Amino acid sequence: MPNRRIPAAAVAGALLTGVAACSAPGDGTEGGAAADSVVIGVASEPDTLSPLLGYGKDGNSKVFDGLLALDADLKLRPALAKALPEISADGLTYTYALRDGVRFSDGEALTADDVVFTYDTILDARTNNTYRSELDAIKDVAAVGGDTVVFTLKYPYAPFAGRTVLPVVPEHMAGGQDPNTGAFNTEPVGTGPYVLSSWSKGEKLTFKANPDYWGGAPKVKTVTMAIIEDDDVRATRLRSGDLDGAVLPPNLAATFDDDSARKRYDAKTYDFRAVTLPTAGKVTGDTAIRRALDLAVDREAMVRSILDGAGTPAYGPLPVGDSWFAQGIERERDLTEAGRILDEAGWKPGAGGVRAKGGQKASFSLLYPSGDKVRQDHALAYASDAKKAGIEVKVESASWEVIEPRMKDTAVLAGFGSTGDPDFGLYTLLHSSLAGDGFNNMARYDNPVVDEALDTARESRDPETREGAYDTLQRELVKNPGYTFLTHIDHVYVLADRWDGLTTQVEPHEHGFSSGPWWNLETWQPKQSEK
Repeated sequence: MPNRRIPAAAVAGALLTGVAACSAPGDGTEGGAAADSVVIGVASEPDTLSPLLGYGKDGNSKVFDGLLALDADLKLRPALAKALPEISADGLTYTYALRDGVRFSDGEALTADDVVFTYDTILDARTNNTYRSELDAIKDVAAVGGDTVVFTLKYPYAPFAGRTVLPVVPEHMAGGQDPNTGAFNTEPVGTGPYVLSSWSKGEKLTFKANPDYWGGAPKVKTVTMAIIEDDDVRATRLRSGDLDGAVLPPNLAATFDDDSARKRYDAKTYDFRAVTLPTAGKVTGDTAIRRALDLAVDREAMVRSILDGAGTPAYGPLPVGDSWFAQGIERERDLTEAGRILDEAGWKPGAGGVRAKGGQKASFSLLYPSGDKVRQDHALAYASDAKKAGIEVKVESASWEVIEPRMKDTAVLAGFGSTGDPDFGLYTLLHSSLAGDGFNNMARYDNPVVDEALDTARESRDPETREGAYDTLQRELVKNPGYTFLTHIDHVYVLADRWDGLTTQVEPHEHGFSSGPWWNLETWQPKQSEK
């Protein structure tokens, strides 16, 4: 959710210069680009490329590396660290030994001080990093010599190692700047396989391979991320050969099924679409309305008609197949029960089929980001389902610049979801202490039972205790949902079939820019015929 979509005006400007701006010099190959370059169409661009403000926090940054990284199966593996951390018996100390010989792209050597600087800066309350709570367990970060880093925790935080995929930045570059406004935000220097060579805001970002990358020089030498907000336009430009690949909604990806020169990739995800129900709203803040909406939606139909089967119904923030999913909370559409709940709460049928209570109509607005066809279709289907329960939902499209100031009291068709431990996604989504903190807890949900479950699970190392806490949390969300969870969506990509080594991971909500079949871009190899 935090990767803000660009304004429509910027998209229009990008389209005017589309082919000239994005196509690499051709050599006659499909896609108009040489085998050592790739042009990818994505829906949005990040606000910053600085990890100090949250960029790349879940791994897969092409400019930076973390102490650890995630492999194809989302298992942790060493990156800047030589090995997985040594963990003390009490779970309060994590020790990392740094890999030998790693240098930043400007030639300076990586040291333990750079790691300490990165984490200390993010933890500083003056740094505008809305993900700071994810590192709440850290009490201290210390450098021991030049090649060892020791994290001391306030409490045993079971999934802490997974937090150290966070990218490391060079103190000698970022240390003398304001992390919120400094040039490093758009002129990053890292240890990663690629170096940012140019960034035309609202149009494209171009990356060049780092020839001195500690993991080996990438075979794909140039990567351009073309920022194209509109789904249909991305599909058109992919079909014309202006793009080598793109992230697409399932219905548009299906139009390439008979294209032998391109290949489709479907990634399973934790990414869900949901409607935020702001606590401050006179209608959306009413528990009976929330419960009725939860029962009124036809999730199965949304998966079939909107996602073309590329997804699953969402009964909560965790997908049904996840090991942490609370068994038995699956529920079918039940308009009869929805009506009973509303009747009992005093929401009586009124004019035009819209219920009312004490003069207040059961009516509210629902915003979705313009240009996002999948969210638009979810919003319209949601409104149609709600109407059958006597609740009027007025759907509006808007840019994120318009949505952000309104989301405190207006419902939004939102997207969330983090891979890995449940704490990674659920704490920021639901904990009341983060209500209204940027895109964290957008619904401003405030439920003491859920808060206690989140805190218990975060501060315990016992698997049964944590499982019980997350089970309680998911069942409480059925009783009092602050969001209407709709679908978990597969991420769908189409790329020219010119490289070997492409795979997908199970992905978080954020996708397209870093996640995608290009998560391991640095290991791609040109197909034999392209060499």
